[in-house]
Amino acid sequence: MLGSTSSEMLYRELGSTGERVSAIGLGGWHIGLKYVDEELGIRIVRAAIDRGITFMDNSWDYNDGASETRMGKALRDGYRDKVFLMTKIDGRSKQAAARQIDESLQRLQVDCIDLVQHHEIIRFEDPHRVFDEEGANAALIEARQAGKLRYIGFTGHKDPYIHLHMLQVAAEHKFKFDAVQLPINVMDAHYRSFTKLVVPELVKQNIGILGMKSLGNGIILRSNTVTAIECLHYALNQPTSVVVTGIDSMEILDQAFEAVRTFQPMNDEEEQALLAKTALSASRGEFEPFKTSSIFDGTAQNPDWLGEEPQRLQQLMPT
Repeated sequence: MLGSTSSEMLYRELGSTGERVSAIGLGGWHIGLKYVDEELGIRIVRAAIDRGITFMDNSWDYNDGASETRMGKALRDGYRDKVFLMTKIDGRSKQAAARQIDESLQRLQVDCIDLVQHHEIIRFEDPHRVFDEEGANAALIEARQAGKLRYIGFTGHKDPYIHLHMLQVAAEHKFKFDAVQLPINVMDAHYRSFTKLVVPELVKQNIGILGMKSLGNGIILRSNTVTAIECLHYALNQPTSVVVTGIDSMEILDQAFEAVRTFQPMNDEEEQALLAKTALSASRGEFEPFKTSSIFDGTAQNPDWLGEEPQRLQQLMPT
């Protein structure tokens, strides 16, 4: 049960889970970066919670585990009970996924993680590996049964059709995700759009929508077309349960709360006027390199994180 909520923050339902979470989530990657010392990382997390942010984002692979380790330290002294804690694992095999879940639990210093997500579903083969009988989802279901996690989701940033494929493969296995994380920003609307293609399906299935890359790691701001507050307002204006945003300083934490304080739901005309500012810059995906390059793909640079392919497929290979 989450602690008291704050008048500084908006709160929304997380799909069909019955959970109520802050409309802004604290991104775990930034708090483990080398230029953010551990003391500051912990202070950012605790200040965010004190002011009403309840959704904590993280991943097994962020900064070689430093992000989870720092968040684990920050969640001591009663802070754990005030948050909805999420992390992600990269393993596609059951064995790799089970090991990564246990490592995340250890770093985060908790017995149970509220939401664990299959990270970087960025290839069309990923859903098949996850839902193989030797695949990662079997590990997550077992971990849920063992009380190590409560909800299951997936993330990806590459192509909306891969997200739709993951939902289709899940349905074929009679499995429904609790949450899905995807890019939602003022550039995405114009190029391979998750907002246009995937969000309506998530709304239809009442799956929690976790928006990410609202500022594209700051790259969207380099287009000189929109402000950070406009970016956050656009993401908040979508049917998101949470907008996860990277916070690497107390000033950026203030910015997130300023975006909430000044947010007013936009009508279609107002939203289209905002999107018109980015239409030309966004047309080729230049400011969304997570879609158009592999530089944001941790699993591409570290394929061993995925674990082994299913044994039965390896047996099909000629010797």
